[in-house]
Amino acid sequence: MSKILIIEESSTLRHVLLKILTDSEFEVDIEVKFEDGLRCLESTNGKAYSAVIIGWPNITLASADDLLSLLCDKKYQNIALLALSHETEAAKIAWASSRPKTGFLLWSNYGEIVQSVRNLMSNHTLTVPVIVNNELEPIRILLVDDSPTARVKFRRLLVKNGYRTDAVSSPEEALKKVKSTQYDIAIIDYFMPVMTGDELCQRFQDDIYTSSIVCAILTSAYADKVITDSLQAGAVECMFKNESDNLFLARVSALSRNVQNTKQINQEHKRLNGILSSVGDGVFGINNNNEINFINPTALNILGYADGEHLIGKKPHEVFHTKVSQQGNEKISAKKLYKNITKKTQKLALETYFIRFDGNQTQVELTIFPLQIEGKTEGAVIAFRDISERKLLEEELMWQVNHDPLTKMFNRKYFEDALEEEVRRLKRSNDESALLYIDLDRFKYINDTAGHATGDQLLIELGHMMNQRLRESDLLARIGGDEFAVIMRNIDKNSITEAVEKFQSLLSGYEFSYKGREYKIHASIGVAMINKGSASPGEVLSNSDIACYVAKTNGRDQVHVYDAVQDEKAAMDLDLGWSTRLQNAMEDDNFELHFQPILLLSDIHIKDLPNKNGELWNTLLKSKAIQSPFYEVLIRLPDSNNSIIAPGAFLPTAERFNLMPSIDRWVINDALRQLSILVKSYPNAQISINLSGQTFDNDEIVEDIQQNIEHYKLNPSSIIFEITESSAIYNIESAQRLIKELTWYGCKFALDDFGSGYCSFSHLKNLPVDYIKIDGMFIQELLHDSMDLAIIKSITEISHALGKKTVAEFVENAEVLQKLKECGVDYVQGYYIAPPKALNLIENDNK
Repeated sequence: MSKILIIEESSTLRHVLLKILTDSEFEVDIEVKFEDGLRCLESTNGKAYSAVIIGWPNITLASADDLLSLLCDKKYQNIALLALSHETEAAKIAWASSRPKTGFLLWSNYGEIVQSVRNLMSNHTLTVPVIVNNELEPIRILLVDDSPTARVKFRRLLVKNGYRTDAVSSPEEALKKVKSTQYDIAIIDYFMPVMTGDELCQRFQDDIYTSSIVCAILTSAYADKVITDSLQAGAVECMFKNESDNLFLARVSALSRNVQNTKQINQEHKRLNGILSSVGDGVFGINNNNEINFINPTALNILGYADGEHLIGKKPHEVFHTKVSQQGNEKISAKKLYKNITKKTQKLALETYFIRFDGNQTQVELTIFPLQIEGKTEGAVIAFRDISERKLLEEELMWQVNHDPLTKMFNRKYFEDALEEEVRRLKRSNDESALLYIDLDRFKYINDTAGHATGDQLLIELGHMMNQRLRESDLLARIGGDEFAVIMRNIDKNSITEAVEKFQSLLSGYEFSYKGREYKIHASIGVAMINKGSASPGEVLSNSDIACYVAKTNGRDQVHVYDAVQDEKAAMDLDLGWSTRLQNAMEDDNFELHFQPILLLSDIHIKDLPNKNGELWNTLLKSKAIQSPFYEVLIRLPDSNNSIIAPGAFLPTAERFNLMPSIDRWVINDALRQLSILVKSYPNAQISINLSGQTFDNDEIVEDIQQNIEHYKLNPSSIIFEITESSAIYNIESAQRLIKELTWYGCKFALDDFGSGYCSFSHLKNLPVDYIKIDGMFIQELLHDSMDLAIIKSITEISHALGKKTVAEFVENAEVLQKLKECGVDYVQGYYIAPPKALNLIENDNK
């Protein structure tokens, strides 16, 4: 197992590094300060570690400079070094590229850390010597002359002036010498027995191992043939034995400068090749004829080629880039793309498909950098990365954002977007469409008598059956617990009744069988027409809801088409009835608060988990394993039969009548009152209270919260306010202001339903919350969907890197809980831990 030394000041980033590396089976030592890391390396002479990872310091530190200097020592240059930074600076990259086995990576690309370390540690990684202007090795010269006097004279002159010089007396000796020693320059006497100087020069040039030697011919007299033969054999200079020492040395110095320049160019080329070989992106270059002139190992690996032999000299659009590319909203053919590169001066970024050697295609993100040399375009460098997995993840995320996880049908969000688009379309048309609002009759009875699993299976089967009967242009969505909606496009009012009655008959004629029991299904359907006169999507949805209400009041299992005049009273009854009921509930304190436990996973042992749902929390409380209970506060409304009405039934009306700020205020006051009782038994207890988007703009809410906290003498840090991701983004400025004011006071915030938005991660920097509550749609299929598992891990790792805790909801069994603990999730919540209950019932259960 390879051992890695980490030096990073940030505890959060150290945690990220430790998790990433230990998960990849690296052994890790961690130091916070550079001076401690320096001692670790010096105490073992660098032999204990295969690699060092450092977080580049934000300010200049003498201890950091000392450590970097030590790592540049020859004794430590075999240790791979990866420098991590939050930003790119030329000086950092220059330093990293000057040391062998060294890489530079931005923290934002932390997912590439493991592969980068492995690349740097690999024996195949090119190690490049440090080049610092005048610190190149001295020039090594081979002097070949059969005259002892000349050998002694010129060797002494060369050595005195700093040249490493070997002298031999014959071409035969010279040919043996160059096999064991590498020379930069050969100074060869022209007139020698057996072989002349130009012939020896030609032998050097013809041999691949000696062709880089710069040859100069030494002669006693000027002769055209000597000079012509020498130059034709590859000599670059002719020198004369009778010229002054200064002139001789000037000629040698000129040769040396050329050699040094060539060495620097070659070493720079090696270093660049080393960098290209170690980067995680594929890179290839093209000339002005669009022919590939270099390609790095990562590119070959992505494209499935063993080497570049089949690609060098070929045009990308003839070999692997044969597909159309997407640049913004514009599509461009590969041939045209490369043809236009030489006309560009700015880099291009686009997405496309490459064809692998095996014929399969892979999706890539492409960046093209045109090369400008002295004002002229000299081809381009193309960097690309395989984004196939990312695209699959994005597609899965987009699917989950728009679909109901249980039935796999479109969800309410997608339906509302589609309805808005349909209303907008019909504003410009004389066509008509219809919205069907379908509510299953007595679904609650099936749920209560046969269980939630039976109810879920019924919803799945009904959804599948309805999908089979839709026209191609229709759209079906599940918009609530037992509520569905259908947009029937391009159907007029004269035809709608017959079409909907057939749909209703289909539902009413369906007999649901589950575990040997038969259930007769009925549904009430409300219909609202959509046309040029429809004011808004909200109005259309409200009209269909009212029509469904009328269908139910007419005896259920009915169809009713909304009529603005006839249904006005029903609309008022439906909305005003709820409105009055909610206002009375606040005035008479008829609402109830239920508390659902949120369990810290570090408080439990996986091996001791109970099998029965709801036992875990009670067991932990009774055993005193939980000293700081944490609950989410949930509002409920009792009805006249003493049964409980869930918030989904009355909160939409509360929002329509702008009652949510008043309801939130009632919840906050009663929740803090009950918390003041709870802290007498559990001083460190915490509660989480939901706030609606309408409350964000309420000018009095912050003052009300502060007054309640002071009245009940509570610690503000024991109170967490939950806001949903969608409401926060919709009211971003109000949400930021509310979070700022209450966190300054000492309260905390949680972002609920995280992941339901397509760009969730981008919102975190704008919303300084303390907890991330992972959307339940990722939890419900966790055991059967590897994509959900990957998303949960990603959310958890990024949340931890940002210093935030994670909470997973909808935990329904021990297997899900165990998997979430493996993912690193901090807290869990759900019916497996405990259902929501009134606080006094929870206390009674634990006496």
